[in-house]
Amino acid sequence: MDAPQHPSLADAAPTPYWLDDPARPAEAAPLEGAPSVDLVVVGGGYLGLWTALLAATREPGRDVLVIEAETCGHAASGRNGGFCEASLTHGLGNGISRWPDELATLVRLGRENLDAIGTTIEAEGIDCDFVRAGALSVATQPEQVAGLADEVEEASSYGATLTLLDAAAVRARVDSPTYLGAVHDPDSAILEPARLAWGLREACLRRGVRIVEGTRALGLRRERSGRGSDRIAVRTPHGTVRGRQVVLATNAFKPLLRRLRLMTVPVYDYALMTAPLSTEQRAAIGWTGREGIGDRTNQFHYYRTTRDGRILWGGYDAIYHYGSGQRAAYEQRPETFDVLADHFFTTFPQLEGLPFTHRWGGVIDTCTRFTAFHGTAMNGSVAYALGFTGLGVAATRFAAEVALDQLADEETERTSLRMVREKPLPFPPEPARWIGIQATRWSLAKADANGGKENLWLRTMDRLGLGFDS
Repeated sequence: MDAPQHPSLADAAPTPYWLDDPARPAEAAPLEGAPSVDLVVVGGGYLGLWTALLAATREPGRDVLVIEAETCGHAASGRNGGFCEASLTHGLGNGISRWPDELATLVRLGRENLDAIGTTIEAEGIDCDFVRAGALSVATQPEQVAGLADEVEEASSYGATLTLLDAAAVRARVDSPTYLGAVHDPDSAILEPARLAWGLREACLRRGVRIVEGTRALGLRRERSGRGSDRIAVRTPHGTVRGRQVVLATNAFKPLLRRLRLMTVPVYDYALMTAPLSTEQRAAIGWTGREGIGDRTNQFHYYRTTRDGRILWGGYDAIYHYGSGQRAAYEQRPETFDVLADHFFTTFPQLEGLPFTHRWGGVIDTCTRFTAFHGTAMNGSVAYALGFTGLGVAATRFAAEVALDQLADEETERTSLRMVREKPLPFPPEPARWIGIQATRWSLAKADANGGKENLWLRTMDRLGLGFDS
């Protein structure tokens, strides 16, 4: 099948909506020469840009160079759903299962991190439609309703404040016949992801950070000096740049450190964008509060509105290709777009016939603990973070702070966290990796169709601390 068959997708452009924007900045020139700098940041997505901005803020005048293979914000940072959540643990449940003793601290740090993002957006004048209206986690199956009250009570014991909504209350906010209840989390925002990346890029430039684009990092090595001034050399097609320190912010793309090759897998996530709703259509569903929404199934959907009254609708499928394959062709998957369109009109039947204007997909990274991990290499001169699993819009700023603390060899509240000090279990090599991921995806879908009941495979994966997030 070469194109989606759903009639509402007939005129949908195969490109990310957020990047289809006249505000997109001109591309910077590639690297020239062989500069030597204080800090090299490899990757111009959120993690790299936050790292560069915070480094230049902590130490004005620090010589910082960002090298980006394409353009800043072109990948996951520019085409995601735009959910900016306070959670540093990919949700409260994941945090409780892994770091219950420090979760109250993680909740507080996540909230402070979200506050800092809002402060930066305002201070830097970043026009990214940052709206802190909270998030709704909606129950769409009867077995999901019973856990809502327990979740609210458990969250309060860790310092998180959730509000329980019954079916009538949640439908008064957003009217879908599929909603049976919900919890509202105030510590979440939505924004326009590409414009956040472009705004951070501009803020970096204003502080003297140098940015080169169209410059792919090909290799990394330590160059020793007998005078105690070792450098890390980053090889590119345009020359080699040397830094006293390096932060690797490549996320889903092939790591430059061999030790990280089995720590994450790339998966493809997909989304649709509708045309702007008419006044009558908006009245039919309500949703005046701009909350971000996600449902509580394993193969979940995420959706939100835009400043001009569109609805972004994404999720459900998370596609892994054998051998951690990545290709531009994988960003278009007609069968997934058709399923997403069907699910959209099941959720909002009152919008039947509303056309979609954009359809796109892209790769994100996931790890076996579902949330980012951190580390250093080359005698503490290189720091990295990856494995954000689709929840990195806010968490990347926290990870940038961690990386800079680590490079400074500082013991801070952040670096002392078990979440920061521990690593997830690696994925197995092929073909076991592909077999395991497919078995997990099949089992997750079966659980959704079977009242949430997990089979032996999923129960075993949970006990082992392994997973594949949908």
